Amino acid sequence: MANQAHLTHETSKRGNEKWQWGVGRKIALPTFTSMPTLLSIQIAQARRVQINGRSILTAIHKLPVSGAVQVLPMGLGGDEQADLSVHGGLDKAVYAYPAEHYPFWREARAQVGLIGMMEDLPFGSMGENLTLQGVLEADVWVGDVLKFTGCELRVTQPREPCYKFNAAMGYSGAAKAMAQNGCCGFYLAVDQPGPLSAGGPFELVPGPRRLRITESFNAKMFKHMR
Repeated sequence: MANQAHLTHETSKRGNEKWQWGVGRKIALPTFTSMPTLLSIQIAQARRVQINGRSILTAIHKLPVSGAVQVLPMGLGGDEQADLSVHGGLDKAVYAYPAEHYPFWREARAQVGLIGMMEDLPFGSMGENLTLQGVLEADVWVGDVLKFTGCELRVTQPREPCYKFNAAMGYSGAAKAMAQNGCCGFYLAVDQPGPLSAGGPFELVPGPRRLRITESFNAKMFKHMR
């Protein structure tokens, strides 16, 4: 494993375009419509991989699917989670991640000597089921609902990085980089099951709006910052 990359990460909106700052320069991200969009859907079966000399069961390596996927109370049809104490269950049935963070991770991997080509880190590389565009962690509160045409998913909590994320990203500082920069994504509970297809817009319906995902994440991250 390579050493940790030293990066800062900030994403902001300017008009209809997003800019991301990293390593002293800004990167123009794709423009998005007024409504957020579901870019891609990924699932995976749990399998054993070697991590630090140990055989570990994981389903972090998600792969894209085409066509409609059935959203069930415990997650997407055909998807698995290896460790239900950390991922999965009713409150963490589906994991969503903003596409806007992908340039940051490509650059972070390049900084530690890993290949940073455009085809590197396809959607699903963060372990997410849903890759979203137009919704960041700062835009989302616990209890908000993502309303799709065929189903409704409720925001429950941020994702916490672990050693499996380091292995998936290929360097030992990835979990700490996520903790420092807040590019964590968020978990969803299934309020209304049904079919879900990539490529269309969805509505972010406000909930009680008492706790923002960024606030919840920061409260959980002290252990990763030590």
